[in-house]
Amino acid sequence: GIPAVLAAFAGALTLGWLAHLPPLAEYSLMGHTLAVMPVKLTVGLLILGFVAMELSPAMAAWRFDARLLPVGGCVSGFFGGLSGNQGAFRSMFLLKTGLSKEQFIATGVVLAVIVDLARMPVYGVAFFKSGPPVDLTLVVVACLAAFAGSFLAARLLKKLTIRSLQVIVGTLLILVAFGMITGVL
Repeated sequence: GIPAVLAAFAGALTLGWLAHLPPLAEYSLMGHTLAVMPVKLTVGLLILGFVAMELSPAMAAWRFDARLLPVGGCVSGFFGGLSGNQGAFRSMFLLKTGLSKEQFIATGVVLAVIVDLARMPVYGVAFFKSGPPVDLTLVVVACLAAFAGSFLAARLLKKLTIRSLQVIVGTLLILVAFGMITGVL
């Protein structure tokens, strides 16, 4: 947990640095000016990388020794701080340690909360220092969407296989990643 927390700070600081860089390119599409931003390009490419690893059959065969858990913590924490996608790396390492299903879930939840608590102050300072005022409507809609997604997932999860869930989530993440990379999102 400690390597993940420390690396999450570094990832969040990197995100803050990337967010202040100028656009790499600008173009027009259907009357709208779009910009390819370094931060969105970076996060979009990371998402594509995570999806490729998650859907790769070769990835399922990887095995990690418990001695590598601190490395996994650093990797997952950094990418968690940078893009919020630490779960892919954390799961990759934890799944290979022989934890029971209950231990895996409990460990993953605790580590996710700790990493999130580590990166939120960094995001908050960066946002409130240079960002626009908080759009409470957007926050409420995002929270309701997250709740609705969790509620729906709890109902559908019993009917889906892990593989079909991976493909659905992977496909949606690919769409988001391409939107970010191209400046559409």
